[in-house]
Amino acid sequence: MNKKIDDSASNLNPVNFAILIGLSIVWGSSFILIKKALIAFSPDQVASLRISISALAFLPVVLWNWKKIDWSKWKWLLVVGSTGSAIPAFLFSNAQTELSSTIAGILNSLSPLFTLTFGIMLFGAAVIKRKVLGVLLGLSGAIIMTAIAEQGDISGNLLYGLLVVAAAACYGLSANVVSFRLKDMKSLYLSAASFCMVGLPALIYLLFYTDFPERMVMNENAQMSLYAVLFLALVGTVISSVIFYYLIQKTSALFGSTVAYLMPIVSIAWGFFDGELINLWHFAGMGLILGGVYLSRN
Repeated sequence: MNKKIDDSASNLNPVNFAILIGLSIVWGSSFILIKKALIAFSPDQVASLRISISALAFLPVVLWNWKKIDWSKWKWLLVVGSTGSAIPAFLFSNAQTELSSTIAGILNSLSPLFTLTFGIMLFGAAVIKRKVLGVLLGLSGAIIMTAIAEQGDISGNLLYGLLVVAAAACYGLSANVVSFRLKDMKSLYLSAASFCMVGLPALIYLLFYTDFPERMVMNENAQMSLYAVLFLALVGTVISSVIFYYLIQKTSALFGSTVAYLMPIVSIAWGFFDGELINLWHFAGMGLILGGVYLSRN
């Protein structure tokens, strides 16, 4: 039996739309921060450091609230920690060794499509025509901007774009797990537990299986790159993940995932300030993306 996603008009209030916009600004900036972090660190180091810092920040929450966390759902928490954070962190950092931050942001807008697909295929979500149309409209905007990017100087090896597509699929799965399997768990506990489950392996890998300590001492850009990862972890991951899971629980997985439609606008803006080309086609693509967000809202 199909389940209708709980995203009634009463839940889609101005506060939730403000949260969506705020998250898009923070996460849309993450691609340029990854680019800066890669100046001093390897892709795996950037990902491991981001996850480790996030887990350490959440650790006091887990220890203090250990008995309040429903550990019977540990498998779902592990899925969220892996697909919502750990795996995408490695995919994005490796993809951006060959892709510009702008293209990474654009391709990430595929997340709502995967959210809708997984919701229907794995969780019995209802097929709502308005939502499908909104997703396809936003996707068309992303495709336009990607096609134009190939012809401008927003360049990159699009084969690495498959890594970003895989990350978008991970986000789609994670959003549905939160919406359908962890909806009753406090977003703070959900974030803290899921991050701590993947953070310890990442920290061990960072310290004992990479040359991270040596790079911190020898690389003259290490401090700047470390600041970029700190912002990624503490603001773009720790704080934002709690708010994002709260948003999904109050609205729906699909509505929350539409943040990926707004993020390219931010990433393109950062690309412009970083010397990348923007033309009228990009604004046309942005218009379609915003239209997709509007149609997906209810």
